[in-house]
Amino acid sequence: MTRTVFAAALGALTVLVATTAIATPSNLAVAIADSHRTDADRALDATRKPLDLMTFAGIKRGQTVVDVFPGPYFDRLFGDVVGPEGKVLMFIPTEAVAVHDEPSTPDGSQPFADLPNVTTITAPINSFSVPVPADVIWFRQNYHDLHDKFMGPADVPAFNAAVFKALKPGGVFIVIDHYAPDGSGLADTDTTHRIDAEEVKKEVTAAGFVFDGQSNVLRKPADPRTALVFDKSIRGHTDQFVFKFRKPK
Repeated sequence: MTRTVFAAALGALTVLVATTAIATPSNLAVAIADSHRTDADRALDATRKPLDLMTFAGIKRGQTVVDVFPGPYFDRLFGDVVGPEGKVLMFIPTEAVAVHDEPSTPDGSQPFADLPNVTTITAPINSFSVPVPADVIWFRQNYHDLHDKFMGPADVPAFNAAVFKALKPGGVFIVIDHYAPDGSGLADTDTTHRIDAEEVKKEVTAAGFVFDGQSNVLRKPADPRTALVFDKSIRGHTDQFVFKFRKPK
């Protein structure tokens, strides 16, 4: 797995979206500048690019955002951005809980005392569902794990179909993961923890999604795409794709 899960954690046409050209809603910048954010989170901003990524995803006040394999860094930001009128649902797969020593946030709990709009859902990955239709479903750095043994492996077509069902018409599915070598398919998901970007496009669009562009904000051309993503020589500097898939209206 490429990051801690817990809160204590095809179209043939490729559309390139320059995130710097998209108008940035002011509440995104306000959330990032919030004085309640920890110094540890602020130290990660330079590499995680939260302003660019949330702008690309189109996260706005009043929306419902679902984070699959969640982590507190982004979920606190999402909670601030969507505000009390919105919801953030942290979906923690029980399969991931089983392989970690850290305690998981209990199902239905609110892990952040100052953000009661953030709630956890703990369930098997093949039972993915949410109680209300979502505007954005976010899956960062762990999509490749769906194919790995500790996840079952998951029924990937069924999972993507469930994501499609969970979104409102016009809603978006954001997938961020580490590039594997082009044409490698699924060969590296359980070794270097990378995945062929075209394989992701093929799998997600098979569920009915339209590929709606990508951001290059996390691209690192110097990454040879062959090293384990945890290797000290590359960790934090892997070449990552950021894809947006949209559910047709």
